[in-house]
Amino acid sequence: MTTEEKKEEKALNFIEEIVEEDIRAGKHAGRVLTRFPPEPNGYLHIGHAKSICLNFGLANRYGGGTNLRFDDTNPVTEDTEYVESIKYDVRWLGFNWVNELYASDYFEQLYAFAVDLIKKGLAYVDDSTAEEIAALKGTPTEPGTNSPYRNRSVEENLDLFERMRRGEFAEGSRVLRAKVDMASPNMHLRDPLMYRIKFAHHHRTGDAWCIYPMYDFAHGQSDSIETITHSICTLEFIPHRPLYDWFIEKLDIFPSRQYEFARLNLTYTVMSKRKLLQLVNEKHVSGWNDPRMPTISGMRRRGYTPESIRNFCDRIGVAKRENLIDVGLLEFFVREDLNKKAQRRMVVLDPLKVVITNFPEGQTEVCYSENNPEEPATGSREVPFTRELYIEREDFMENPPKKYFRLAPGQQVRLKSAYIITCDEVLKDANGDVTEVHCSYVENSKSGQDTSGINVKGTLHWVSATQAVPVEIRLYDRLFKVEDPSSEEGDFKTYINSDSLEVITGYAEPALQGTEPDESFQFLRKGYFCADIDSSPDKPVFNRTVTLRDTWAKNAAK
Repeated sequence: MTTEEKKEEKALNFIEEIVEEDIRAGKHAGRVLTRFPPEPNGYLHIGHAKSICLNFGLANRYGGGTNLRFDDTNPVTEDTEYVESIKYDVRWLGFNWVNELYASDYFEQLYAFAVDLIKKGLAYVDDSTAEEIAALKGTPTEPGTNSPYRNRSVEENLDLFERMRRGEFAEGSRVLRAKVDMASPNMHLRDPLMYRIKFAHHHRTGDAWCIYPMYDFAHGQSDSIETITHSICTLEFIPHRPLYDWFIEKLDIFPSRQYEFARLNLTYTVMSKRKLLQLVNEKHVSGWNDPRMPTISGMRRRGYTPESIRNFCDRIGVAKRENLIDVGLLEFFVREDLNKKAQRRMVVLDPLKVVITNFPEGQTEVCYSENNPEEPATGSREVPFTRELYIEREDFMENPPKKYFRLAPGQQVRLKSAYIITCDEVLKDANGDVTEVHCSYVENSKSGQDTSGINVKGTLHWVSATQAVPVEIRLYDRLFKVEDPSSEEGDFKTYINSDSLEVITGYAEPALQGTEPDESFQFLRKGYFCADIDSSPDKPVFNRTVTLRDTWAKNAAK
């Protein structure tokens, strides 16, 4: 069975069931048009990736399309930097939109909609303060109280609303509200705000407007203008749906329909834009693209692949209830993808010098090591073998326990793609610390040409001490020490993992010289690493993407 056939065999999620039923019923003439509507007030994160995969994937599956629409109705927090980053992230994930649109494209039309509701007696200008409006709203168990301005005449409301647009009133002095039901058990229907006054420069419309629509007024109407057939939101918008439907009904416009699914919550991180902005502004991270951030740009910089993120989103599926997903599952898909794609290289992170005493001084021998055993077509590369080498310090033990198969006095190991060596002598400094070990190599034991007949159980990675390239290694770990920092008591930032970044100097084989940013590798026995944007030919920098195994799960099991 092919991968595509397996996908078809997979059970439909509840949104796909709705779409298929709509198609069978001939609703919207069988057309499917979704939208991804981010607010350009920050960078996208892994939660947005789930929404992107759902909206674009749904449209692709049913031969439809997806609009990328920026919900740019709050000029105070929005910026073109965020617009460009969002477009880049969506494309990087592997998706293309049918139309690039902005809520600000519809400001004139939304204003006309508001005027229409005023003329129908369904909207009014309220002079109450924010505090007065909140007090009159009531509580979930007690009905609200009508505003003293609720019964203004249509003519007065039209005049005041036009003057609000002209900028005659101070910011916060008036709002436009929908006249729905102050006794509704749904607080969102208690005469919600439609427009507020804001004297702020907009990143697209400049200073043309000083009144801006609220989300609940702009969202459904924008969907309707675009004839969106399936408007997919997260669960927190369930209480907003009656208002979404009310506006569409009263305006008698295209009946877009809202559907809700559970957003993605991931362990050991936070997903709130407000909290992520705090991390950036307070310098707990280096920026939105810090590799410890759950942003798509941060994950890209860390070395996550778009395929691994898409596979993760597909695996967790679409649910109707909130749950907390283990970040280890995402890391599993990253490992799975990189195992197939990443070329192998040898890099020593904590070097111990090994001198091969019976290898000629000044001589270099070429060994050949395969680039990726999962992909034989990638071939092999040259690795220089010299008299002085580096191995990992943890791969040597002077007094080893039983069944220790790495290097120890009198013990033999194989050097990956090279020779079998025997440890003959240990050198120490005045403090008794091991400074280097002297070994001898078995001349007829070279990998691929071995006629020695010697079997060893340990194989170590290594680099030439004289030809190795010093590289900066950034060992990233999880940003928080607890699974769900947002649910813990007190300030979420108190749970930041102080050991989430360690910077060291490692020694790499020459093949890593000149690596381009974003190139990914498996450093043998150490994990997957990605060349950082800070890299230069003179100073290669690598970020640890993920370890070879889930060390957190292993530690938790102890």
